Amino acid sequence: MSIKIKLFAAIKAAAEVLVGLSAGAAASAGVFALITVIGILPRWAGHTRTAHHVSLYEWSVILGGTAGNLIFLLQPSLPGKEILEAAAGLFMGIFVGGLIMSLAEVLDVFPILLRRGRIQSGIPWMVLSIGIGKMLGAYLYFSNL
Repeated sequence: MSIKIKLFAAIKAAAEVLVGLSAGAAASAGVFALITVIGILPRWAGHTRTAHHVSLYEWSVILGGTAGNLIFLLQPSLPGKEILEAAAGLFMGIFVGGLIMSLAEVLDVFPILLRRGRIQSGIPWMVLSIGIGKMLGAYLYFSNL
């Protein structure tokens, strides 16, 4: 193999790495910007009365996203993989649920829905039913039933 071909292959690989890292950085910046604009972490801190731990929440999101990406890319064999996957799925579900509720709160979806639907009582049960339905739907979708 000539030196020109090896050099071209090295430049091509470096360009692919640069484009991949840039695209990943842009996508993650967009996700973190969305989380920041919606204000999910301060809302959680406010609802749980743990505002002094907001920095810990932010670092947890950053480190969790980084660890998830590394595990996805490297696919290491970990002991107790099924338990770790179940825990990760639970935490991801909690996060997505909180994100959806924060987005709905920002957009004032529920007051409009309740006013137009003339719903006076049973609101917590309605929210719980939606959550259970989404959980069962995801379970049926991702399981081999």
